Amino acid sequence: MTIYIIIITSIVSIVCFYNNAVYRQLILNPYLVKEKKEWYRLFSSGLMHADFLHLFVNMFVLYSFGNVVEFYYQIVFGDVSKWIFILLYITSIAAANFSTQYKYQNSSYYNSLGASGAVSAVVFTSILFDPFNKIYLYGLIGIPGIILGILYLGYSYYMSKRNSDNTNHEAHFYGAVYGVLFTLVLKPKVFLFFIEQLRNF
Repeated sequence: MTIYIIIITSIVSIVCFYNNAVYRQLILNPYLVKEKKEWYRLFSSGLMHADFLHLFVNMFVLYSFGNVVEFYYQIVFGDVSKWIFILLYITSIAAANFSTQYKYQNSSYYNSLGASGAVSAVVFTSILFDPFNKIYLYGLIGIPGIILGILYLGYSYYMSKRNSDNTNHEAHFYGAVYGVLFTLVLKPKVFLFFIEQLRNF
């Protein structure tokens, strides 16, 4: 399913690069969501990216961790694991955008796009299953996922409060939190598995 998500997201993103009408129709504009009830934008914006680099980074990270989550979901959820994974990804896009929607619903100028919130949900779900699996920064520095995860959440929360750049750090933060909660609500026993791994480290 990870591959299918990457293919669909890449196609839509590339179309948006060259078709401004489609770009404007799909991007998250909280004001339009509120005034015109275009709720689909909470989801469609997750299929768009600012440029090829933005697209590549998100899809590379999704490819790296999506297969891991699918593997563990197969163990935990069995035959319906693929649908659970799809549900995780789709709902995490909207969940990551919820705070942004509320915060900027009266700002007609504000726009947001990207799959970062959903990708964060996938990454942190993988950390829930395998907290000490090393994530390599720049392909060289290996940091246990749980350590990097804590640092990432702190950084995203701090940067969202500063609001000093054009990156939607809130989407990163809430996507990550949602990814963990989504899995735990469906399978609370996963938390015991997580704790057991911490104890055995």
